[in-house]
Amino acid sequence: VQLEESGGGLVQPGGSLTLSCAASGRTFRTYAMGWYRQAAGKEREFVAAISWGGGSSHYADFVKGRFTISRDNAKNTVYLQMNSLKPEDTAVYYCAADRNLPQIVGGESDYWGQGTQVTVSS
Repeated sequence: VQLEESGGGLVQPGGSLTLSCAASGRTFRTYAMGWYRQAAGKEREFVAAISWGGGSSHYADFVKGRFTISRDNAKNTVYLQMNSLKPEDTAVYYCAADRNLPQIVGGESDYWGQGTQVTVSS
């Protein structure tokens, strides 16, 4: 599975962005998908994950109520809608895929994208 993120950029505090992750391969719908982020000088952290069918999702506490993960299996794409962005959300955001949803939530995934930069600043 190859993953490619897009949609990052510069946004003001309180603004919104939607990240997309396009996956290659016909087996996309068999993978759970997740988003992670890594801020400068910090370790990578889990942000959100969604099951292969989209019926189950998990979020880190610091994004609950602000971010929403979704997927479109017909388009081989997973999304991360980010609202009410804060400067502390500034990071490189990575898309990940794994057949095991708990593994993604636990911080490990088999496949990773290259990342897209999100900067929240006035």
